[in-house]
Amino acid sequence: MTDLPSQLSPVPPRRNKGLILIAAYKIVQALLFIALGVGALRLLHKDIQDELTQLIDHLRFNPESRLINFILVQSSIINDHMLRRVSAVLFAYAGLGLIEGIGLYLEKGWAEYLTLIITASFLPWEIFEVMRRLTWIRGSLLALNVLVFFYLLKVVTERVRVRRSKTGDQELP
Repeated sequence: MTDLPSQLSPVPPRRNKGLILIAAYKIVQALLFIALGVGALRLLHKDIQDELTQLIDHLRFNPESRLINFILVQSSIINDHMLRRVSAVLFAYAGLGLIEGIGLYLEKGWAEYLTLIITASFLPWEIFEVMRRLTWIRGSLLALNVLVFFYLLKVVTERVRVRRSKTGDQELP
């Protein structure tokens, strides 16, 4: 018996840390959308203006601010039907984010493509929003999503290149 224990057990494949980071980002984002959806459902059958007024008082915002007045006026158009629709959209987007995050964590090819397509579809809207009004949050989210897009594009193209080189090698005698 000269075999060492390290020689007997196979070495697990190395995980892609970038995909794990993106997966964690997608899962945290999904959890945030779940929390927002639950918050929207908790506002059902309540006076939203009253709830906002209590929140404004609790956070010690200036109740005579133009922004606060604008928010209070706009909150009057929100009804239970709208809250249900908003929460349904939030839960659907959270579910999609969980699917992306779990698929990326498991390093599934379909999850890479799905995340690549979804990220690319939101980039024009994010660019428009940044061009309309640049804030550090919008700029940071745009930069992060551009990085995710290009990293996933690199991972997908490398995977396709490796697959093509393997099939090309097998076809030769």
